[in-house]
Amino acid sequence: MTKNDEYWMRLALEQAQLAAARGEVPVGAVLVRNDELIGSGFNQPISACDPTAHAEVVALRAAAIAAANYRLPDTTLYVTIEPCTMCSGALVHARVRRVVFGAPEPRAGAVVSAARVFDGTQFNHRVDYEGGVLAEECAEVMQRFFRERRKA
Repeated sequence: MTKNDEYWMRLALEQAQLAAARGEVPVGAVLVRNDELIGSGFNQPISACDPTAHAEVVALRAAAIAAANYRLPDTTLYVTIEPCTMCSGALVHARVRRVVFGAPEPRAGAVVSAARVFDGTQFNHRVDYEGGVLAEECAEVMQRFFRERRKA
C-alpha cells in the first residue's frame, strides 16, 4: 500500500455514494496518474440503460477522453469493490498499471475471489493489484444499500 491509497479510496467512496443516491449499486472508482485524478465514475447501468456502465468502465472512459488515448499506462485505478470479469478485462486492455480495491466480491470478483483474471498468462499486459484498502468502509456502503433495499 502506498501512502496515498487511502486518500484516493476515499474519493472512490464518494463516487459510490453518488451511485447509491441514484439507486444504483454503490460502487465508485477513480483513476490516477502521477498523483493526479484523470477519471472518475460510479455504477450507472440502470440510469444509463447500459450494462457496461460499471464504475470502473465509466472512470476508464472519462480518463481516455481526457488523455485522448484509449491506453492508460502508468495509472492506478481505485475501486470500492473488487472488479468483475468485464471490468478486469477492460483494465487489461487499457493497460492500467495497478488496481487497488476495497472490499472483495466473493460471487463475481475477478481479481482474487471467483476468478483471478490478472494472474493469467494469456494477456500481453500485467496488472498489479492490491485489495483491502478501507475494506470495512467499502463493504459497509454496500451492506447499508442492500439493507435499505430489503426494507422497502
